[in-house]
Order: sequence, then structure tokens, then C-alpha cells
Amino acid sequence: MSERAGSPVVVAVARDDVHRFSKPLRDEIVLIEGHGIEGDAHAGATVRKRSRFRGTWTEPNLRQVHLIQRTLFDELAVEGHEVGPGELGENVTTDGIDLLALPLGTRLRLGDAAEVELTGLRNPCVQIERFQPGLMRRMIRRDAAGTHRRAGVMAIVAADGVVRAGDPISVELPARPHEPLPVV
Repeated sequence: MSERAGSPVVVAVARDDVHRFSKPLRDEIVLIEGHGIEGDAHAGATVRKRSRFRGTWTEPNLRQVHLIQRTLFDELAVEGHEVGPGELGENVTTDGIDLLALPLGTRLRLGDAAEVELTGLRNPCVQIERFQPGLMRRMIRRDAAGTHRRAGVMAIVAADGVVRAGDPISVELPARPHEPLPVV
């Protein structure tokens, strides 16, 4: 589970009340079960973005919370891109856990009570390229094993709670067999 020694922790939290690419950092965010992050433009039980619309606005919103691991920023810096928490549109920046390696249905407890369930990988979009030219190609790796998306994971809120930087993260894996995270 761990990217490096130490317990998994929340590094930063962010939310925005309008649809913009980057999200401002906050002291705390409030997660609402089945809804998302209070005051965030992506909150809602059903699809919220036109790019995710597939014919009905009643489709479940599998993208209520966006999480990215802090080590991605370190990797991007080596590749010539300076990026910090919230700038890629994520709500929660983590450390000490390889989010991309977790299976579908994994539950993460963030702090004392908030809990999210992983629904899939974020598919990088053209907004990443608009944010920093050349960044889009860094967010997808292709090798003999396939295509690897590095833009974080998406989740739904499974339990209410407040999340702050410094909060611990605990991981509960789903029952086997484990399924890899699909692109959502």
C-alpha cells in the first residue's frame, strides 16, 4: 500500500464552488454521503459535467471526490512541470499510499469519520494541457503492460465527515477477487 515509509496521510484538501480546472486549497472540506463535497461544483448524486453526460442526467456521479498522491508532483517536477496540491483539480492530496494500485471498491477512511469508495481512474482531459503545455502526455504512460493513467483516482462519498490536511488515511480493500480501477 505504501509509496514510502510512514502512515498514509492527507497532505491537502481543496474545493471550488464553480467549474474551474484548479481548485483553491481549504483548511477543511466536508464530505456528504452520496453527494460529494459540500460547496464543490462536482458534488451531486448524479452526473454533473457535460463531458460525462451519456443521455440522461440521472446517471450516478462516480466522480464526487478526486484524489491524487503527492508523489505525482515530485515525478512531474523531474519531468519539468511544477504542480502543487489542488492545481490538477483534485480535492484530496495524499501521501504514503499508491492510490493507482488500489482495486475497485477500496474504501479510504479520511480522518475520524469521512469515508470514500474508489470508483475508477481519472482520465486526463485537454484542460491539463491548457494548464501547462506538455503536461497531458506526462499523465498517460504507455508500455508493454498497457496504458497507465497517472491523473489520480475518483471516488464516491460513503460516509460523512470533515477532512483536513494532516488527517490519517486507513485503507479497507474489497473482498477478492480484486478488480482493477476502470477509467471513469
